[in-house]
Amino acid sequence: MKNPLKYFAELRDPRVERNREHLLEEILPISIAAVLSGAESWNDIAEYGEDKLEWLKTFLTLPSGIPSHDTFNRVFAALDPEEMEKGFVAWVSSIAKLTAGEVVAIDGKALCGTREGGKKALVHMVSAWAEGNGLVLAQRKVDEKSNEITAIPRLLNALELTGTVVTIDAMGCQRGIAHQIIEKKADYVLAVKENRGLLAEQVRDSFLLLDSDAVAEQIDCGHGRVERRKCSVIADLGLIEKAAEWASLQALVRIESERYHKATGKTEREIRYCITSLSPDATRLNSVIRQHWGIENKLHWVLDVGFSEDLDRKRAGHAAQNFSILNRIALNLLKHDKSSTRGIKGKRLKAAWNIPYLLKLIGI
Repeated sequence: MKNPLKYFAELRDPRVERNREHLLEEILPISIAAVLSGAESWNDIAEYGEDKLEWLKTFLTLPSGIPSHDTFNRVFAALDPEEMEKGFVAWVSSIAKLTAGEVVAIDGKALCGTREGGKKALVHMVSAWAEGNGLVLAQRKVDEKSNEITAIPRLLNALELTGTVVTIDAMGCQRGIAHQIIEKKADYVLAVKENRGLLAEQVRDSFLLLDSDAVAEQIDCGHGRVERRKCSVIADLGLIEKAAEWASLQALVRIESERYHKATGKTEREIRYCITSLSPDATRLNSVIRQHWGIENKLHWVLDVGFSEDLDRKRAGHAAQNFSILNRIALNLLKHDKSSTRGIKGKRLKAAWNIPYLLKLIGI
């Protein structure tokens, strides 16, 4: 995989020049190498640098030695996150091979440890996940006193989506977002929940009063459960008020899922609804909607378990947002390493112990 470092070469150093004891172009590679090797805090990164000093000196100048943990914190808290995200997107764009019909799932994740005492606000990120590539494509922070509705359009603007299918949970079910996806020459599948009020009622009524145009079932076994998903699709939009205002809307979708847990003998049932610009192909839609949950299982869950992101307590400036980019760089590099069959934690341990493996991950 291509070395990500060159895509951050244009980052502006936020520090006053006379106070720069450490080079920004050396702080970033130390940080990425440390995070790949298991670092989860500024203290971890600084300690990693001290322990690997002799090796780091073989390709870095380090005129003032290894920065302190306070220096790492101050630098990343001050770096412009828009510039960091721009470099991240440029790197991912150079390695991602989005194919026609690939599912790009968009969903939000709160960094629970960033809530300050006495305050309700915490850092909330919205990410785009390419299911076929197994890559985080981009992320955007949700502004304070706002929600994902404002962050999703900015995230979509950063992406090349031609030919893909964009899936978004209920918060993204907005006419403007649907129109934006179609303008990007992509298709959409948007979840419809109670927050959509009248639309949700009209979609449910359609399945009560109209015949389905197509039905498909899928059964999966694994992880101690059996899951059956029945997808029904209606192309008749006659009961949807102002249906024409939804760009290229073609069909309504209902997913009826039933999960049987072998250990407990319990069965869970759930019904979900969506609207889509795709043709009313129940088999394809069943698969697309199933793939949306890759962002939960392969991104959010891995970041929490493999990177302890949910315990992240970085609060100063842009520190949490920029550290989340370091985590996503590391995740993309680790997921696309095929030389080891170990999980994310195992690969991070190997990177810490094995310098050739670490260099292979980074692309050096």
